[in-house]
Amino acid sequence: MNSEAVYRLASVGKEFFGPTEMVNVLSKVDLVVGGGESIAIHGASGSGKTTLLHIMGSLDTVSSGSILFDGQEMATMNGRQRARLRNNRMGFVFQFHHLLSEFTTLENVAMPGLVNGLKKNKAFALAEEALARVGLSHRISHRVTTLSGGERQRAAIARAILLKPRVVLADEPTGSLDEHTGQMVGELLVALNKDLGTTLVVVTHNAELAGMMQKRYELRSGELYAAH
Repeated sequence: MNSEAVYRLASVGKEFFGPTEMVNVLSKVDLVVGGGESIAIHGASGSGKTTLLHIMGSLDTVSSGSILFDGQEMATMNGRQRARLRNNRMGFVFQFHHLLSEFTTLENVAMPGLVNGLKKNKAFALAEEALARVGLSHRISHRVTTLSGGERQRAAIARAILLKPRVVLADEPTGSLDEHTGQMVGELLVALNKDLGTTLVVVTHNAELAGMMQKRYELRSGELYAAH
């Protein structure tokens, strides 16, 4: 594990305008995530964990506080800078895979490379490599509509690791899967974290998935606590 911090969050707060008043979603969140670590942010529905992940993934911005990614202050980045950071250095896995039904598994996984301007043969070569890592080489040419739920999520994970990102951010990656398939997906994420050295941040309400990570935190009423 690279001990150099990938993330440093200091007093991060997030507020939204509600129908009648300001709603405080996150309050003075402090967090340091080292390179190559796997961490879980556990919490009930509505605890703010998805909001925190979106902020860490530059999909949302803080209302207050500081968030550094590899020493860069994300809070002051403009939209174009945040998009470049997401595309080049972050991989995302969501509860629902968001694969494109009109394309094959290979084409779906290659998409981040094509969006980043890679030539088609290079993007496809990387996609084949990523699919091999998640055990889907035999499904490369299949339409994603023919894949099982677990296979679709594995394809989404392959897409997330295509460009060998600094961090993979996973939002309830087992939430739409049955218990057995969810266990397999969790084990795959842990194995990839170890094999690739990619930092892994998972937000989940699944205690078993959280228990697979090296470090665990709990969000309660917008405040982050170390879990024991």
